[in-house]
Amino acid sequence: MNKIAHVVLLLAGGHGYRMHSSRPKQFMEIAGTPVIFHTLQVFQQHPDIDRIYVVCSPEWKDFVETTVRKGGIDKFGGTFPAGETSIDSLRNGIRGLQKEWRDKKPAVLTHEAVRPLVSAEVISLNLHTFHTHGNAITAIRSHEAYMVSPDGISSESSIPREHLYRAQTPQTFYLNDLTETFHRADSLHLSNSQSLYTLMSEVRSHQPLYIAPGSEQNFKLTLPEDLEVLEAILAYRRRQP
Repeated sequence: MNKIAHVVLLLAGGHGYRMHSSRPKQFMEIAGTPVIFHTLQVFQQHPDIDRIYVVCSPEWKDFVETTVRKGGIDKFGGTFPAGETSIDSLRNGIRGLQKEWRDKKPAVLTHEAVRPLVSAEVISLNLHTFHTHGNAITAIRSHEAYMVSPDGISSESSIPREHLYRAQTPQTFYLNDLTETFHRADSLHLSNSQSLYTLMSEVRSHQPLYIAPGSEQNFKLTLPEDLEVLEAILAYRRRQP
């Protein structure tokens, strides 16, 4: 039986408005190294990853290629243009992979470039879940109480935390399944999904989505203070023998 190729689609098309910076957060430098390099490096070093593609705005294409070249990321396969939204960017990436891989049927690990602390263990657990069940959503169980508040002022109900997981990335599906999902989404005029997970839930409500264990350190850089946390963790790791 031929080995299934594991292809990473790294989403790096965000603008980073909440960071209050002119530079998107995935391209900010931490201790002299772009955030996206840390993410690329983890997938580069994982033995089960075959190819890495980046979805980014055209004006950052040269930056990505320079980072890849300087960092020795030899699994890099190229870039695809980002869209107006994250779902548009994902759609562009899937279309690009269709052309690159044609009749092959790789597994596609979609991952947000602004989760640079994803670990090799999280990737391996995701791939194990994928090969067991046919799809995998990295997620972590919630340990907090959740209040339901339609107006943001008061709450009269809550959701049991035992039922809640926070979806992370990577999220892994066969390329054919992703292609079919976007075809269905287009026919249903679904264009406002928050993520691949929510899109899959909307389009394939009959299909279970399987949870792969995530990590609290696999957090998404969203606010300025997140960069401080990232810097602190990286500094701590550098001090370890």
